[in-house]
Amino acid sequence: MRFAGSTLFITLALLISGCSTTRWETPVAQATSKAPANQDMTRTRRGNPPFYEVFGVRYIVMTSSEGYKERGVASWYGKKFHGNPTSNGERYDMHRMTAAHKTLPLPTNVKVTNLSNGRSVIVRVNDRGPFVKNRLIDLSYAAAQELDIIGAGTAQVEVEALNTSYTGAITAAAAPPGEKITEPVGANPGALMYMQVGAFGEPNNARTLATHLTNQGIAGVAVHGSDGETPAMYRVRIGPFTSIGDYDRVATQVASLNITNPRLVVEDPGHSRQPADLR
Repeated sequence: MRFAGSTLFITLALLISGCSTTRWETPVAQATSKAPANQDMTRTRRGNPPFYEVFGVRYIVMTSSEGYKERGVASWYGKKFHGNPTSNGERYDMHRMTAAHKTLPLPTNVKVTNLSNGRSVIVRVNDRGPFVKNRLIDLSYAAAQELDIIGAGTAQVEVEALNTSYTGAITAAAAPPGEKITEPVGANPGALMYMQVGAFGEPNNARTLATHLTNQGIAGVAVHGSDGETPAMYRVRIGPFTSIGDYDRVATQVASLNITNPRLVVEDPGHSRQPADLR
């Protein structure tokens, strides 16, 4: 993820296991209005949590890139981050046509146009950021070079999402952590959203916490098994939730019990951990 022109692979909401997608490179040339064909545009769980928070600001990941067009400031990042993991698990390659965006689904193909010279490129958005005020998109070195913004460092650009298979309405771009969002979980259709409040190697400790939460009136508490991990881990989770508003409501209850730093976990229905039998 991009922080003030640097990379930080955030663990909070993005610590979600998932598959990475195939990397690809767009030739350095004038962009067209059509995304390159035969590219893997599978949406990744790792890069598309329902939301994440950076510097006290909550970013709601869009459920769709359809119709997205926005103007703002582009910056770029290069050699310092070459080879580091991006937010959807791919490796950053400064010589490929990629970019970071705060809320577009990962991956998304976008056309970026430098408004000062009319030059355009198509890039694959596979990372999060930039988290600098008034910045819209962070470009790879190759993309910035083609748009002729290396020397200046930034430029006014227009970013337009190209045709993809994503469907659904675009959610709000950002909201303060305290604001309740009622949209359903849509970054990964059908995904299950949980709040993890503890992970223990000793099953009795996990059971004690789960019982305490249940006795305090919190519903949907379960201890999820270790799935063959060595050493074994038992995770206390609440959920699944159907909306971010419900998640926030329970987070407030959990905080009142002096349980801090719950973690968002998103799992596919067919691969979610099963409650452990601790009898």
